[in-house]
Amino acid sequence: MSKKLWGGRFGKKTDPLVEEFTKSVHFDKRLAAYDVVGSMAHVKILKKSGYLKTVEASRLLKALASVQKSVAKGVFKPGAADEDIHTAIQNTLQKKVGDLALKLHTARSRNDQVAVATKLYCKVSLLKAEVAISGLIDALAASADKNKRIIMPGFTHLQHAQPVYLKDHLGAYIEMLKRDIGRLQRISAFIKVTMGSGALAGTPINAASYFVKGREIGGFGEAFDISAAVNALDAVSDRDFVIEILSALAITGVHLSRFSEDLVIWSTKEFGFVDIDDAFCTGSSLMPQKRNPDVLELARGYAGRLCGNLVSVLTTMKGLPLTYNRDMQLDKEPLFDSFRIVLSEAKVLTGLVKTLKFNAGKIGKQLEDESLYATDLVYYLVKKGIAFKNAHTIVGKLVKYSADKGVEIKHMAQADLGKFSDKLVKREIVKLFDPKVSVESKRSIKR
Repeated sequence: MSKKLWGGRFGKKTDPLVEEFTKSVHFDKRLAAYDVVGSMAHVKILKKSGYLKTVEASRLLKALASVQKSVAKGVFKPGAADEDIHTAIQNTLQKKVGDLALKLHTARSRNDQVAVATKLYCKVSLLKAEVAISGLIDALAASADKNKRIIMPGFTHLQHAQPVYLKDHLGAYIEMLKRDIGRLQRISAFIKVTMGSGALAGTPINAASYFVKGREIGGFGEAFDISAAVNALDAVSDRDFVIEILSALAITGVHLSRFSEDLVIWSTKEFGFVDIDDAFCTGSSLMPQKRNPDVLELARGYAGRLCGNLVSVLTTMKGLPLTYNRDMQLDKEPLFDSFRIVLSEAKVLTGLVKTLKFNAGKIGKQLEDESLYATDLVYYLVKKGIAFKNAHTIVGKLVKYSADKGVEIKHMAQADLGKFSDKLVKREIVKLFDPKVSVESKRSIKR
């Protein structure tokens, strides 16, 4: 039967309904590798402070290394009765080294233990997310370079606005994702892994003993250094770092959703700007002609769950008194879920982007829309001394006349153009209805 990390105070066994309701091992088992590293650090702290003899510390470290290997191989299995991963590891150690394992919990509480394992998991997962997002950035940059000569209609309100380079449209998402990586890096740098808070009030061990270099531990320990908490109450009750991560991942998810929506629209028959590779589409069980962009639709849909995970933890934390409360157990599933979603999205979208084929012909057909060059006409008049607002009005009336009469501006007679302004010279303005002339006239952009 699995032993708990508590129980002396109680005269009855826990009701099975309570056991089932409160257990978390089915999801917090993901923290196993990180909890082991935290325990290794704690062994070193206990040895430095005199609570463990050298031979005892050696035996515990050897046993923990054995657990670490089984976790890495995926063969570590918590017991069915273990309430959480911390209990599962403790019980496994007791099987390996007997009652010596009971000394490991000296000057330690699960409140502190959970915070350490969660922070370490976050720091490692933040790095994984950074790598995955960087891969997507590289794929977008390669696609932008491959299609650098393609000019497309730019959109505002999903209406034709002005011509832009396709590489600049893709580049906008690169800039978003770079900001996402910056957010993740800042959050990781801000996360300080501390020990020594105990349940909330600190421990009898001197603060200096809690300084442990990550390289002394190995494994995931290389990702962090440990120090004593500035405020023990805050250390066990703080989940700001979880909320910040969920916020950053939600923003990333929104960026990926917007990108996915662009590709969904562009892949329609009505647009035909892009072909999505068969390997990243699915079919219909009824309509044999269908090629559905399900990957993109799911990436778009997952943004809702990422935002929901953030709201879930914010709502959980908003009314909690100091210090630790069991409600905080509920931060793990949203955290794990958000990391899983963003990592999987970044990876699958990287593959999808690498196989995208842009249809220059169909995109070019859209550039025949004269309204795309209306702003260029305004600047043309401004250069001839007409105030911008007046030039804006003149061109607006000209565009309306063109639409009402069904005649393109570049095909209007000089006399008709003169009705709107004597500054409009046909032989000059026809040169403006050129997408390359339009995009290259925008000199404020760093290219």
